[in-house]
Amino acid sequence: MARRTVGPRRADSLRTYVRATRIIGGLSVLVLFGAIAWDLVNDGFWSRHALFASLVASLIVVAVTAAVLNEVLERRQRERWSVLAQYALLDFVRAARLVWTGLLELAGLAPDGELGDEALSAGSEAVRDTPRLAAAMDEMLASADRREQLHRLIARLLGNGQEVLVRWADVMVNSGTYAEAVDRHVELYSRLYWWGSVLDETEPLEEHLSRPRLSRVSPATQATGPVEDEWLRDNLVAIAQLAESLDRGSFELAMRIVPLDWWTAQLPDRPSTAETLRT
Repeated sequence: MARRTVGPRRADSLRTYVRATRIIGGLSVLVLFGAIAWDLVNDGFWSRHALFASLVASLIVVAVTAAVLNEVLERRQRERWSVLAQYALLDFVRAARLVWTGLLELAGLAPDGELGDEALSAGSEAVRDTPRLAAAMDEMLASADRREQLHRLIARLLGNGQEVLVRWADVMVNSGTYAEAVDRHVELYSRLYWWGSVLDETEPLEEHLSRPRLSRVSPATQATGPVEDEWLRDNLVAIAQLAESLDRGSFELAMRIVPLDWWTAQLPDRPSTAETLRT
């Protein structure tokens, strides 16, 4: 029998886990209606199996009650601090965008022209073009100067990511709604740390030379042995694509939490033209 790979359990979408209790509640209601229909069609079965009928009824009541209570409590919790959750997610979006745009720019694939949605979309397309991005990463890793720039970039991105995680992780993981979203961002910075440590070991920066030599041994090389440039390239591509995906997904989730229309409604009413002329 093949052994299942152990790892984090993830939903396909950052939004999927929000529907979990609703699915459980819906299934419980369907089972309840099915039992009622069965009782109407063949009531003799339930009367002959009173103990089984009682157990089934109890399980249905417990499942429906738990699903409803969980959904109500979770919704109240989301609504109570929705603005804070949106702010935190947008902070995660900004940090993720720094990762993939930084790698894209260092690889020489950042689009030219004015900043805006079109430039951002062009950058996203370049990141999702795996062969093109991998070729650019190969070219970057072949240059000693750009490898040093990559090393310094990863160090800066890690520092920024750690600040964001320290600021928001403790708050966000207290809600099951956002815990998985945060865990995906933790994965991004874990990958950055893992491969940044490879460069710390093989190509230490001047400021790292004062550290004890053995402290620079990378967890990556400790676990897998010497790391080839091809493997490093593949992981850099994966990091950039993960960051770009988290950028888009977290932004969409943030906009669902507090729609833009709500922010617009908080603006003061503008005086009419006639009132402006009178004043």
